[in-house]
Amino acid sequence: MARPGEIPYFSAMQIYKDFRFEAAHFLPSAAPGTPNARVHRHSFRARIIVEGEPGRDTGYIFHFDELASALRETEEDLDHRMLNDIEGLSAPTLERIAMWIWNRLSNRVPGLVQVEVHRDSCNEGCVYRGPSRSTQLAAE
Repeated sequence: MARPGEIPYFSAMQIYKDFRFEAAHFLPSAAPGTPNARVHRHSFRARIIVEGEPGRDTGYIFHFDELASALRETEEDLDHRMLNDIEGLSAPTLERIAMWIWNRLSNRVPGLVQVEVHRDSCNEGCVYRGPSRSTQLAAE
């Protein structure tokens, strides 16, 4: 039973924070002469989702200021860049960008459960929930 004025928490919750970046890229696997084979740019939106139970003392899962701080370096490394020139993104598909962001944040953001990367102008996106359990076991 919750004390007066206290909100009881019964299960985990999720919070999220978005950041945006503008970047250029090309897809090395695209057929020659097609638009994706040429350098072009997109406006991207990334959403980082964190799951956990709100702390009894704090009332939050992960402070949004701390989350923003953890995202800042990643955002700066992507914004107004040629994605193909970034280490690990030589073929910058939405899928690889999502995995790249996950890898950058997984040790900095406790409770990270999902990274989404969107190209809203194209109505496209990718959802990545981290490495599969079999991949994690193989790495251990």
